[in-house]
Amino acid sequence: MSEFTNVAVIKKANIYFDGKVTSRTIVFPDGSKKTLGVMLPGEYEFGTADKEIMEILAGDLDVLLPGTTDWKQIKGGEAFEVPANSKFTMKVKVISDYCCSFIK
Repeated sequence: MSEFTNVAVIKKANIYFDGKVTSRTIVFPDGSKKTLGVMLPGEYEFGTADKEIMEILAGDLDVLLPGTTDWKQIKGGEAFEVPANSKFTMKVKVISDYCCSFIK
């Protein structure tokens, strides 16, 4: 899906790591949420309360998922899942465009 229709957009940006990671929250009619954002090169650790599916629309990064010891390379067009109530680390190699879906 390359376009979302009939959604609300939260105007206030989500800004992390001194502006190196930013996103906007999209709210769907059923109350579900996604964020659309951009990450600049760097290493970032995130925590999540909900399960997440993170789609990398463009870019190149490595991710260290909870319970694993090996980094996994993710490129534009690929996605990964993060379990609820966990932390994960990303090494972003180039500017990366993403869509994160929160699963309740």
